[in-house]
Amino acid sequence: MILIDTCGWIEWLTNGKLSGRYENYFDQFELMIVPTSVQFELYKWVARVYGVQHALESIALTEQASVIPLSTSIALSAADYSAEYKLSFADAIIYATARFENSSLITSDDHFKGLPDVTYYAKTVG
Repeated sequence: MILIDTCGWIEWLTNGKLSGRYENYFDQFELMIVPTSVQFELYKWVARVYGVQHALESIALTEQASVIPLSTSIALSAADYSAEYKLSFADAIIYATARFENSSLITSDDHFKGLPDVTYYAKTVG
């Protein structure tokens, strides 16, 4: 199983410079998990940049994967990861969800660089 962080969704949806790094993952929605916190971040960003209709369409795509709601177990793990790795609330929830579901986290977010079970693609190419 894999969890693609919000930045990966944005790269893929906008055909960003790293979209090729993420493209193959999006061919396998059945292997993906999506925390509700990623849905929150994605909806917020897409609605701001492209409007509500596009944001709703983006969330519909996330629904093709297994959506993982925030549970007490994930929240408590996130608190521990936040303290250990100095992650923000949202990043800690995303990381804890990946760990709780035994999934790899795929991201270009610098906050996750070097953490266990993270595949990191640098935003700067070259």
